[in-house]
Amino acid sequence: MASGYSISIYALSEKALTVVFGNTISERLWRQVSSFNQLLKQNPFPGLITTVPAYSTLTVFFDLIQVAQSDLPGKTCYEKVSGYLKQLSHSAPGLAVQAGKHVVIPVCYGGDFGPDILTVAQNNDLTEKEVIALHSSAVYSVYMMGFVPGFAYMGGMSQSLSTPRKEVPQAAIPAGSVGIAGLQTGIYPIAIPGGWQIIGRTPLQMFNAARQNPALLQGGDTVTFKAITIDEFNAYPV
Repeated sequence: MASGYSISIYALSEKALTVVFGNTISERLWRQVSSFNQLLKQNPFPGLITTVPAYSTLTVFFDLIQVAQSDLPGKTCYEKVSGYLKQLSHSAPGLAVQAGKHVVIPVCYGGDFGPDILTVAQNNDLTEKEVIALHSSAVYSVYMMGFVPGFAYMGGMSQSLSTPRKEVPQAAIPAGSVGIAGLQTGIYPIAIPGGWQIIGRTPLQMFNAARQNPALLQGGDTVTFKAITIDEFNAYPV
């Protein structure tokens, strides 16, 4: 990206607004979100609290009093913050996105660990082996962290595996379950309800509050999956 960002902005609440870079899931938009997020953190406005990046948006939270008392142009806090962000987007070149770590995730596909792998196969006119080969051959990017701690939304999956979410979510999906929803893949870090198509399970702990870094994955990381047997799964160190 040579220079600048093409954005729109809307108010999310009196203390937050959302910067929109587009409406699709793509590497290009993710890099724009990530680089603008880095740029904002390097050039914060008075009252900036935190930011939350997503696939194609960046939500910005701020302190009302600090923004109101600042000398930023504008009558309202929304005008002050949105004006600052628009100016930042026009005046500054895009930054290179900082590279994250690469993580290899072992997965035992199919069977009791992947009860929906046949659904994914049938939906795409594939065999179970082809589903495993396609899923484990791609390099995925962690675009954002969501809806529970440690859940990484990953892009980069083959379109040949795209499968809709379940119409009726499961009441409980075991921790470590690897799922597919549309063109996304992800791993359930804890046992929770969910509607993704479950194709396997990893023995890795995706989230552990006792660790210095509780979530194994972070935005900007890359991931590859490695198929393992049930014996390898059971022998894997915790």
